[in-house]
Amino acid sequence: MDSIQKELLMQIADLHSTPEGAFNIRGNSQSLGRNTTANIDIVNKTDGKDGIDIIIKPGTKNESVHIPVIISKAGLQEVVYNDFYIGEDADVVIVAGCGIHNCGGVDTTSRHDGVHTFYVGKNAKVKYVEKHYGGGDGNGKNVMNPETVVHLAEGAHMTMETTQIKGIDSTKRVTKADMAAGSNFIVKEKLYTHGVQVADTDFVVDMNGEGCSADIMSRSVAANNSVQRFVSTMNGNAPCHGHTECDAIIMDGAQVAAAPCLTANHIDAELVHEAAIGKIAGEQLIKLMTLGLSEKEAEEEIIKGFLH
Repeated sequence: MDSIQKELLMQIADLHSTPEGAFNIRGNSQSLGRNTTANIDIVNKTDGKDGIDIIIKPGTKNESVHIPVIISKAGLQEVVYNDFYIGEDADVVIVAGCGIHNCGGVDTTSRHDGVHTFYVGKNAKVKYVEKHYGGGDGNGKNVMNPETVVHLAEGAHMTMETTQIKGIDSTKRVTKADMAAGSNFIVKEKLYTHGVQVADTDFVVDMNGEGCSADIMSRSVAANNSVQRFVSTMNGNAPCHGHTECDAIIMDGAQVAAAPCLTANHIDAELVHEAAIGKIAGEQLIKLMTLGLSEKEAEEEIIKGFLH
């Protein structure tokens, strides 16, 4: 890997060298390295689609999988399908993410569309971390469209942490989940847009099993003339508990729209939504500025703490 690819890998996966355990590193639509373990296998798809299958054996504990994608070739556009099969009673961490570096000029678009499908077995636990990052000279466009589909079996648990903090000009972020009895789904989204960037987020959660629960939380900052749209749909089809929350800071000439939607199809479905959009409070700025920070520095500290 060259220095640009190494920088992208560090930004999206905090990797300064080859990770331990199972991994598959994809760069410019090619494999840059792969490793499997006794409990985790990674194989190329055989259905004609571009991507991989990650198979995690039942009972696997304290292991991780890294599957970062990096694009440093200007103008490269790809669609990748990755399927995860997590066996019963497993407990694993999966680190994904995509980084794009585009220096191809104003008419050049680099794009990665990633479709990740999770089949989480009975009583299995998964922590899924996904980071998106864009770099380059600011002339070419960086586009990412991640789609995550989650199937949670009885008693399964999945925590999903997604972060987009810089350099993505356009993104459509789609997450779909269906939940069996006693399963639990937690999503923590962090999003920052600036310039004229556009970000669409769409969650659809079908809570089908008795005693399942979901907590969808989004925190975002929209600066300059960027546009954000947040839609969250929860369908309570059984005795369940669901909570969806959108909390956004709006700055400059940006636009933010939030549309939480709840549908209770069972008398014992308990569903709650919260949405808050507003500017940085003046007293927060004044307090930090009395400590010696400029207004811009104070804004940066508030945003950093908000998205932490």
